[in-house]
Amino acid sequence: MNKTRVDDMLIEMITPKIKEIEEKFSQGTGLNSEDINTLLLKSQYNHINHLDTKLDEAVADVASLKSEFSSLKGEFTGLKGGFSSLKGEFTGLKGEFTDLKEEFSSLKGEFTGLKGEFIDLKGEFSSLKGDFELLRVDLYSRFDNLEQKIESNIQKALNKNMMQLIIVLGAFATVFKMLDIFTK
Repeated sequence: MNKTRVDDMLIEMITPKIKEIEEKFSQGTGLNSEDINTLLLKSQYNHINHLDTKLDEAVADVASLKSEFSSLKGEFTGLKGGFSSLKGEFTGLKGEFTDLKEEFSSLKGEFTGLKGEFIDLKGEFSSLKGDFELLRVDLYSRFDNLEQKIESNIQKALNKNMMQLIIVLGAFATVFKMLDIFTK
C-alpha cells in the first residue's frame, strides 16, 4: 500500500492549520473543536501511513515465505522424480535376476554365489531405505519449521497491530476525556 499523491496533498492541506494550532497551544490559548478535529485528522493520516508501511512489510515477508515454499516444493518434486527413476531401475534389476535364476538353476555352486550377491543387494537396499527415511524425516522437519516461522510471523504482526490499536484507542479516550473536561 504505497503512499499516494492524495495522501501527500491532504497532509499538505492541513499542515498550515497544524502550525497555527501549535502556535495557539504554545501561547496558552485554548483549542476549539475544529483545532482538535484537525489534530485528530493529522494523527489518523500518520497512523494510516504507518499501518500501510507495516502492511507492505508483511506482504514482503509473505512473498519471501512463498518463494521459500516454492523452492522446497521444487526440491520435493526432484526427489519424487529420483524415486520414480530408482523404481524403474529396481524393476529392471528384478527382471535381470529372474533371467539369471533360470540360467543358473542347474549350477548349484554358482547359484550359491549369486545368492550371496542377492544378500548384499538386500543390505544395500536396506541402507538406501534408511537414507530415504532420513530424507523423509528431514523434509517433514523443514515443513514443520516453515509452518512455525509462518505462524510466528503472523502472531507477531497481530500482536503489534493489537498493541497499536490499544494505544490509539487509549489516546482517543484521553483526548475525548480532555475535551469533556474543557467543555464543562
